[in-house]
Amino acid sequence: MLAGLQQCPHSVVWKGIKQMPFTRITLRQGYSDTQIAQISTILQQSLEEEFAVPPGDLFQVFDEVPAGQRVFDRFYKSGGRSDNFIQFHILAGKPRTNEQKQNLCRILSQRLHSKLDICPDDVMVMIQFNTADEWSFSQGRMASEDIV
Repeated sequence: MLAGLQQCPHSVVWKGIKQMPFTRITLRQGYSDTQIAQISTILQQSLEEEFAVPPGDLFQVFDEVPAGQRVFDRFYKSGGRSDNFIQFHILAGKPRTNEQKQNLCRILSQRLHSKLDICPDDVMVMIQFNTADEWSFSQGRMASEDIV
């Protein structure tokens, strides 16, 4: 425990970090709570099945941005983006293969289209990787440190 900090009653002792992804989802305003929950579920299922993410490793933030603050090229490497354009920025600690990345992007787009009628041209995915030295999950400790 860090000097001067009291142990929280719900703190867990952990070792052997799983390097799960953190995803920031940027979308237009106006989606209902139900639709956002569906997007979250589709994303998590896709990550677990295609990106080797353990069940329960769930860290997502949804940013609903006003139309005037969303500036994007409607046709860059796309058949045409609408105002329903959604951007998924995935930051993951464990590198994945090209096949895993491609499968994740395809499955995510297909599921969003089949379940929520979100056009695949409106789905952009960016994937970045980093190391355990660049994460602190709690207690001010880096994920690369052994906490016992």
